[in-house]
Amino acid sequence: MILRFLDRFEEVIISVLMAVAVALIFVAVVHRFSLGFAADIVSFARKNDMPDLADAARSVFKTINALKLTWAQEACIYLFVWMAKFGAAYGVRVGIHVGVDILVERLSPERRRPVTIVAMSGGVIFTALVAWIGADFVWHVAAGGQTSPDLEMPMWVVYLAVPLGSALMCFRFLQALRLYITTGYIAHHDHSAVDGLDDEPAAQPNGGRA
Repeated sequence: MILRFLDRFEEVIISVLMAVAVALIFVAVVHRFSLGFAADIVSFARKNDMPDLADAARSVFKTINALKLTWAQEACIYLFVWMAKFGAAYGVRVGIHVGVDILVERLSPERRRPVTIVAMSGGVIFTALVAWIGADFVWHVAAGGQTSPDLEMPMWVVYLAVPLGSALMCFRFLQALRLYITTGYIAHHDHSAVDGLDDEPAAQPNGGRA
């Protein structure tokens, strides 16, 4: 029950962070484009002696310019940082991380098992160390009271993605290691399940010509 909730929470938070970041980028681009378009209309109206159009465009420019979105870029960076950390843990769970296993695949099953266990244990140790060091770093940043330049939010909230994401990734490595030890199964991504990747068309007669 708890693991199912954690799996669902992981998927939801990644989706929400991605959706918010994309929406924010879209609004920021539209905002910037609208400012430039309104400025061009003002310039055009002045050159063609159209004071009413110039006044209307100038009013629109001032209204749009009043919506300050200088913080949007910074917010998107932080959203993608959080998304990347939780996405890395999700990648361990479903087995989509890139791995070099050409040498492991050439080993016999008896030798392949200890090598795989050592490799997974390395992932557990590394992510645990990153989570520990990240937590210590967040503690010192919070004590220093550092804030972000545009959003003026506490920077420890931003850096909190490192220990939390790494701890979750460590937990996923432990899950994968336990699953492999007990069943011999390693999670891997099946490319045939990806939309848009179809099987190669069968060779046609006459050199492939219709």
